[in-house]
Amino acid sequence: MTTIQDRPLPGLLPGLSVAYGRPHRDGAVLDLFTSWARRTPNAPALIDGGLTLSYAELDRLADGIAGQLAGRVRPGDLVGLCLDHSAALVAATLAVARLGAVHLPLGPRPGERRLRAVAEQLRPACLIGDPALLPPAHRDGRHHPVTAPGATGIVAAFADDTGGAEAVRAPRGTQYTVLTSGSTGLPKAVAVGQTALGALLTWYRELTGLGPGDRHSLLIGVSFDPHLMELWAGLTSGAALCVAPEAVRWDPAALTDWWRTAGITVGVLPTPLAEPVLDRPWPADLPLRHLTVGGDRLRRTPGPDVTATVHNAYGPAEATITTTVHSMAPGAEHGTGAPPIGRPVPGAIVLVADENGRPLPRGEAGELRIGGQGLAIGYLDAGLTAERFVSAPDDLDGTDRVYRTGDRVLMRADGVLEFLGRLDDQVKVSGVRIEPAEVEAALERDPRVRRAAVVARPAPVGGAQLLAFAQPVTEGAPVDGAELLAAVRPWLPEQAVPSVLRLVDGFPLDANGKIDRAALLKAEEAEAQQGAERSAGSGAAGAGADGPATPTERTLLRICADLLGRTDLGPSDNFLDAGGTSVTAARLLAALEEEFGVRLRAPMLLRQPDLRAVARLVDERRPGAAAG
Repeated sequence: MTTIQDRPLPGLLPGLSVAYGRPHRDGAVLDLFTSWARRTPNAPALIDGGLTLSYAELDRLADGIAGQLAGRVRPGDLVGLCLDHSAALVAATLAVARLGAVHLPLGPRPGERRLRAVAEQLRPACLIGDPALLPPAHRDGRHHPVTAPGATGIVAAFADDTGGAEAVRAPRGTQYTVLTSGSTGLPKAVAVGQTALGALLTWYRELTGLGPGDRHSLLIGVSFDPHLMELWAGLTSGAALCVAPEAVRWDPAALTDWWRTAGITVGVLPTPLAEPVLDRPWPADLPLRHLTVGGDRLRRTPGPDVTATVHNAYGPAEATITTTVHSMAPGAEHGTGAPPIGRPVPGAIVLVADENGRPLPRGEAGELRIGGQGLAIGYLDAGLTAERFVSAPDDLDGTDRVYRTGDRVLMRADGVLEFLGRLDDQVKVSGVRIEPAEVEAALERDPRVRRAAVVARPAPVGGAQLLAFAQPVTEGAPVDGAELLAAVRPWLPEQAVPSVLRLVDGFPLDANGKIDRAALLKAEEAEAQQGAERSAGSGAAGAGADGPATPTERTLLRICADLLGRTDLGPSDNFLDAGGTSVTAARLLAALEEEFGVRLRAPMLLRQPDLRAVARLVDERRPGAAAG
């Protein structure tokens, strides 16, 4: 458990919103894995279903991949991994570190156009993945097959034609680079150092007691930076990494079942998945000891039946994954409502600042700024780095720069931080930071769109939901909103795809001549209310070509309307196309089980072409009910 130190600061009054984590301990990253491979060569390092690799086997596999990349990949080069959780992903991560190169986790489905933009902007020396999904320069370049258990058709791809441009190289000491949403329409690349990651892993291993004999989940989305913490925590502790099946990322019941059968003792969950898990009765006899939750504001505390210690963690990618933590022990009373984000981890310095960057008195809300050991090296763009990583107050001890998070927080008298929201337009959708401007830029790339505006509103299930408004060009064929959404998907991560897209003739403007997003949102809410009233007034008349025909369909549409904030849904709508995500799918599964006593698995739900088929599947599986 982290403690706080309130050092007397020269020139600063006591009672200010400044807090220090206890002194950090440096920690190795790659060397620790190599040490475990020598000390416990036969211990399990990676478990993926029926596949188990020992530390020695994983070490040899990583060596083989490193040998394939040697000579083409130099220290400081970016190597993008377009892979999902697998032996190939883990071994390639080790291989990149072994070469002194910089790991760029992109995930298996980064979006074709988004990946092309990243390749053109960063020009990575190598991309590893399915060649069919790679951008043209890498798809048409030189390929080396990557051999790993369970992997077929995976290559290391080198772009032969870069237009004469040099590959972007990361600063010395960089361990990995992750992408965060950018207001220019292109993602920002954050460079994180080896020492910062090593210190974080040392703290995490001490916090959880992670070590040989433990099993740690490998579940977080590959492009989401907490994935790096769970992956390296397992490999540097002598524990086994266990790859989570795809279905458990959508289904809280399947997740806890998997924790039990796989023997998971330490795990990490994104907040949007953790909340429905904590909403359910905690299963008995789970081996899970520690559960770290992060990525979004946690809105509830664990109940008295939860037998694991739950750590509510906060931290931006620019400060190496975790900056503060609030730990909630099992069996204790933790109050109601949202838990705080806690106190700084070792080596971190936090202050709550006014608009001039000066610390505020405790109890006053302001911007959270972070300094200390965990700061990233910066962005791979000097201008962006200068904008967000600024000089620390002159009288602040222990750091010469701080990162401006843009988060609004309050430090209580006891030094504990409470999260209040964002200061700017950036929002979190399913735990991922999204710049609405990035979504607008993606929509405006379509030649059929003259101008776009994206507005965030509270989602019915918590967090935020994106609504897009697009003004079509006047010439050409009529534009369909569903077609525009389909076209924008390849540019964006899943969480940034708007739930709703409305076509508009023009945009309301405020007194400064800017798009009045509040007016757009108000008009959308009024239209939705009118639609709900029309549906309520039509009654049984709605059971026409696209009206609910059965009680199950009516109930399902009501549940989906509540989850998605959509009153215009019909049985022929597809759940995902209507704005469904992994988070809302998990809640839909839970609601169907509660309403009908039918437990569906996520793949069964997602395979259905429309909501009418989902209702039919529910009817077929209801105890004692006839199909139909």
